[in-house]
Amino acid sequence: MLTQQTPIQPILHTSHIILDIKRLDQIHPFVSGNKFFKLKYNIQEAVRLKKSSVITFGGAYSNHIVATAYAAKQNQLKSIAIIRGDELADKPRNITLTQAQAFDMQFNFVDRTQYKQRHHPQYLAQLQQQYPNSYIIPEGGTNSLAIQGCQDILTSTEKQYYDFICVAVGTGGTIAGLIESTTPDTHILGFSALKGDFLKQNIQDITAKSHWTLLSKYHFGGYAKITDELIGFINTFEQRYVIPLEPIYTGKMMYGIFDLIAQDYFPKNSKILVIHSGGLQGKASLMP
Repeated sequence: MLTQQTPIQPILHTSHIILDIKRLDQIHPFVSGNKFFKLKYNIQEAVRLKKSSVITFGGAYSNHIVATAYAAKQNQLKSIAIIRGDELADKPRNITLTQAQAFDMQFNFVDRTQYKQRHHPQYLAQLQQQYPNSYIIPEGGTNSLAIQGCQDILTSTEKQYYDFICVAVGTGGTIAGLIESTTPDTHILGFSALKGDFLKQNIQDITAKSHWTLLSKYHFGGYAKITDELIGFINTFEQRYVIPLEPIYTGKMMYGIFDLIAQDYFPKNSKILVIHSGGLQGKASLMP
């Protein structure tokens, strides 16, 4: 895999609060952000098992799809993606799928009923029959090896210095790795990009630790849903701080953080680290 470079950039340093951002988006243009950490041990395992291909799952705007396509190609593995939405098969490819296709990823567009089977053992067994000698990586890359990888995101110094770690949440793997790698002295604050409260149960199923909170009110309508207010916030933020955001995960998270700061959610003198989880290719497909 790649060499990780994750600089920390200040956002707000006032007499009341320190807010910094860890730029995982700068690791690589395609294996971006948290996907680097989620994929590194999975790809190593696929190579160790001498698999010829990897299979994964995602929506049409999934940065995990692009990251998997690139990482697989770099390791001489074929890649197959089960994409949610059979109606997309005959439509022009968006930027996300175009990039993945450029890395030789094969798409299998399925309807939403079939896509819901993506965790069922019988369906996974059928896929492995259809694609022999394949290694299956779950939607979003979240499995035990991904959580192990996400435990490598924070350095020991960062764990000791910051009071809060903020991260966007899609499938729960990244936040679970952060929770597992820290002590109760550091509170992990997750910002759900999805509608509904089911992600809280997903995280509880992964980790028994309790020093975390999941906020579900900054989803702006659900996955890949955006509003003029969100777009305006992202544009203003980028102009002020020269840090790119995208509207699926990081834009919603950062909006939530600034809203919480305005509400005095964080205690005085809190030191907050934001995890920039990358995924910037989704911006071109969704933002005008």
